[in-house]
Amino acid sequence: MTGFDPCRVFRKLAYNNALANLRLSNACLLLQPGEFEAHRTSFFPSIRMTMNHILTVDWFYVDALEGGTLGPKAWEVEEPFTALEALISEQRKVDGRLVILCEKLTPDALAATVQLHRTGRIQEERADDVLSHLFQHQTHHRGQVHAMLAGSSVKPPQLDEFIVDDDARFRDGEIAALGWSEEKLMR
Repeated sequence: MTGFDPCRVFRKLAYNNALANLRLSNACLLLQPGEFEAHRTSFFPSIRMTMNHILTVDWFYVDALEGGTLGPKAWEVEEPFTALEALISEQRKVDGRLVILCEKLTPDALAATVQLHRTGRIQEERADDVLSHLFQHQTHHRGQVHAMLAGSSVKPPQLDEFIVDDDARFRDGEIAALGWSEEKLMR
């Protein structure tokens, strides 16, 4: 038996995050005109607003995890993208940054202090806690988009599976689109 790698779960969460965002984005691309921005019942009252919120919060936390100082500038513009394609492109970029960050993690890096630049103060948290918070945030708001899709012309995508060996047959095209291999996901 090989030793336990505490970084593996964060790599898998980053891969799963990018895969879930790809599935959600692909579903949104099928929306009829007007559905992306249509008023709906949720924390943010449209799919567009919710997806922009996911993106801007990702910018904030990923930047901090990378050692940056972006802080609240991440959401100075509440909805930086009105066009779905541009939003998807930017989400894929930040998802890629998060994957790279998690691929480089070490146990010491997980225990390191991250500085979150807030308005008028710097919040200090452990990296593993910030990552856990970020993944929880993303899952929460993707679930809201998923629910809003249920009230649209598009069937909500499969988001509740995790990256396990047995599900490989369900994701081969998506893994190829992300430029990954099953071997990479399982290490």
